[in-house]
Amino acid sequence: MKTNTNLDNLEVEALELSSEPNTMTCDFIQTLVDNYRKNHLLAVKDQLGIDDAHSIHFDLATLKKFISDIETETLKNNPNVTDQDLGIRFYYAAYPTVNNWSIMANTPIGTEYAEKHTLVLVPTLKMEDEEGAMLSYDFNPLSTTGEGEFLAMASARTANLAGNVICQNHGNLIPPDSTKTESF
Repeated sequence: MKTNTNLDNLEVEALELSSEPNTMTCDFIQTLVDNYRKNHLLAVKDQLGIDDAHSIHFDLATLKKFISDIETETLKNNPNVTDQDLGIRFYYAAYPTVNNWSIMANTPIGTEYAEKHTLVLVPTLKMEDEEGAMLSYDFNPLSTTGEGEFLAMASARTANLAGNVICQNHGNLIPPDSTKTESF
């Protein structure tokens, strides 16, 4: 069930989902996982010598809070933004080497994650580009122009991005976490 929070009067409206849940067959999932492990994961091991993670887990409460933070901070600045305007981009990323671990000093992430891949989740907002096409731009719900308009971070690519951006990163990578909880 989706919720649409209206911060003006603090009402929460439940939106009924009219479609069936998204599904895939177990065989199809296994094929996709095997494709990754036999190609990408193997190449990372062979070419870079890294025993990389092959999955990541985020608990539901963490994901719900992340989504709620996006919705809440966005609506504070622009109550006209709808659920259909918002999204999340999943960036493939990698933790630094142990030699460069000092950049991780203010995180709870240990060196057992060094050089392993991870995901960085960044909010997106549908906005019209210069040609009129609606595109999902990375954006920071905490940054506005001061007139309730969000700054698309992509428009600032050549500028120096700075400050904090609402995002989600650290889930449990396998490995180093145990594989006994995985089905695929």
